[in-house]
Amino acid sequence: MSDFYQNGVITTLHNISNRPLEDIEAELVQFGTRRPMSLVLPSLYSELAGPALSNIVDHLCEVPYLTGIVIGLDRASEEEYRHALQFMSRLPQHHRVLWNDGPRMKRIHSLLRDEDLAPTEKGKGRNVWYSLGYVLAAGRCSAVGLHDCDILTYDRNLLARLMYPVANPNFSYQFCKGYYARAAEGKLNGRVSRLLVTPLIRALKKMLGPIEYLEFMDSFRYPLSGEFSMRTDVIREMRIPSDWGLEIGVLSEMHRNYATNHICQVDIADTYDHKHQEVSLDDAKKGLSKMSMDISMAIFRKLATHGVVFSKGSFRTLKATYYRIGLDFIETYRNDALINGLELDIHKEEQTVELFAKNIMKAGEKFLDKPMDIPFVPNWNRVNHAMPEIAAMLLEAVELDNEEFSS
Repeated sequence: MSDFYQNGVITTLHNISNRPLEDIEAELVQFGTRRPMSLVLPSLYSELAGPALSNIVDHLCEVPYLTGIVIGLDRASEEEYRHALQFMSRLPQHHRVLWNDGPRMKRIHSLLRDEDLAPTEKGKGRNVWYSLGYVLAAGRCSAVGLHDCDILTYDRNLLARLMYPVANPNFSYQFCKGYYARAAEGKLNGRVSRLLVTPLIRALKKMLGPIEYLEFMDSFRYPLSGEFSMRTDVIREMRIPSDWGLEIGVLSEMHRNYATNHICQVDIADTYDHKHQEVSLDDAKKGLSKMSMDISMAIFRKLATHGVVFSKGSFRTLKATYYRIGLDFIETYRNDALINGLELDIHKEEQTVELFAKNIMKAGEKFLDKPMDIPFVPNWNRVNHAMPEIAAMLLEAVELDNEEFSS
């Protein structure tokens, strides 16, 4: 059973009573008459052959309250896009598959790039940006949810609890972040959140003292979860990174744009497991190693906008402070794992903290070397002002792709 404790500066919505799914969905159907809801699914084509996505689609077929589903598809050839359309065709809701590698979407990307308005890097951030742009252009919903396509433990409860806080017209939340315990197959998971994000934030708080942004970030129980929901208006002003800093970047934008009483987190799953990234000890451009660099950079950039001045000396101090706190957390998580009968490899945990400590320093050096770097994709409000025709072009491209390649 979940606790009911409220800590931090945002509201936490717990799963205290295991309320029947049918009750929640019945309410969501009612809410949908006033706040239509859509879902965004960013996906690589390879996910179609994975063990998770088919089960996710099966569950989504039973969801009664969604007015639309948008699937952002990356790394797909024409033949693979045709297969993706067929794969998704069993969805009863209105749905569209964005072929991000198709000629029509590439043309739109080229036009935006000519105006310095396009995402500079391929990846989840770019996929999400185009998918949310399509949601805005389509105008079919006033609340939208997003989750990954590699969730092995997926069921409809997850989506229902994720959508409820922003769909309920009696709530004032503009944004909701999902959270859950990261344990599966007898192991404690969630290494980047456990061993990087939380210790790094605590180290920064120890170095810099009280900063509202750090208190805000420290309030989230699982800041790197790929599941969140929001009112559609939020999309217009949201500037997101196109790299692994997406989840941190989205939270940073919520802190910038909204008061904390309009932001919440919700318990969406008792168990959660997904495709795991390799640590990649020997290659800083892959796996959790690259993720740790991107996340650290995202946090440093945000703090700089709050007037924090960094130097090589301050990053050396941060590395040492983080390292000590990170090692202390390993002991904490080891005890938590033992009382729950879970495995935790102390050697691998310490290796990971050592890698993250090095990458914090590397990220700091990169931050100092490129002070004029613009990491965020322009928000859709700016894009639509600069190119008023882009929404219609995006709608047309997606419709034509879906029509032409469905046969």
